[in-house]
Amino acid sequence: MDELIDLVVEKTSLNKKEAAVVVKLVLDYVKEKLPSPFGAQIDALLEGEGALGAAADLLSGLLGD
Repeated sequence: MDELIDLVVEKTSLNKKEAAVVVKLVLDYVKEKLPSPFGAQIDALLEGEGALGAAADLLSGLLGD
């Protein structure tokens, strides 16, 4: 989740604390609108766990991030 917060800081004029609030607000909203299993997968992705986390790490490596 820190990567996402850093990206918001980079792309906006928000400081890190403000960006963290925005990211949490948006993620909570998205998870609320999705079925429960998808919300859990989003959490796992952001924590770098599970199949989605592994896929994200692989893609990140392939894209040079």
